[in-house]
Amino acid sequence: MGSPAQPKHLAKVGKKRRREDEEDPQPPEVTAPIAIPAAADESGTKKKKRKRTKQIIEDPKDAGKKDGIDESIGKMDGPLLADFFAQQAKRHNSELTAVELDDIYIPEHAFFDTTSWKSPRKLENLPSFLKVYSRNKGSPDSLSTAPEENGSPHTIVITLAGLRAADITRSLRQFQSKDCAVAKLFAKHIKLAEAKEFVKKTRVGIGIGTPVRLNDLASSGELSLTHLKRIVIDGSYVDQKNRGIFDMKDLHLPLLQFLNRTDLRDRYTSGDNRVQILVF
Repeated sequence: MGSPAQPKHLAKVGKKRRREDEEDPQPPEVTAPIAIPAAADESGTKKKKRKRTKQIIEDPKDAGKKDGIDESIGKMDGPLLADFFAQQAKRHNSELTAVELDDIYIPEHAFFDTTSWKSPRKLENLPSFLKVYSRNKGSPDSLSTAPEENGSPHTIVITLAGLRAADITRSLRQFQSKDCAVAKLFAKHIKLAEAKEFVKKTRVGIGIGTPVRLNDLASSGELSLTHLKRIVIDGSYVDQKNRGIFDMKDLHLPLLQFLNRTDLRDRYTSGDNRVQILVF
């Protein structure tokens, strides 16, 4: 059977379409997509601008902090350190009254001026720093000699965490002897009871710990501050998050509380029994 016949009007349409197909006209130029990459470029430029703007805003916050060191700390003398400590206390403890803030104020004469130290305040330089700024630097073995009373160090180093305390302890091993322990007083695996027992039985020359642990040990009476000559604050060090001991609210107040203990505060101005604060 043949194909069914098409109506005449459909046959005419079919012939017309074949003629149009044979002519193969060129499609019109498409110009709309050209605007799309331009928009994308504009958007990309805006993103780059936003990134650059963000960098400019963030950089001042960490000014002076590089390679794990806050270089601005070492440039502060006694008056500047006293002012800096007061500003940080107010920033971290906005709920405290003026009287309460005054109770934790550290006077400028408590700080030993170490601005003459020009080497980087890195851990490997801490032993030399102590030798230079020890009040008994005329005696080369003074840092390696512990008081006869157990648990009564001549030097305390305050830092921000247990791992850092371990690093500091290793860096100061050169001052250790059989009669002078360089003691790490805080770590996750060292409980308070264990630290108390250790200092009670050990002649400690240099003790390293966090503000809270040192406060607890001193308040218990196991850690004696009677023969203390210097408190070294690990102030220039910043962790991977660019935070130093002065940046952390949970550490700054305990630090000030320790420095303002009644058995220390009056000794910042005394003679032979004087205690000095050194910010490394």
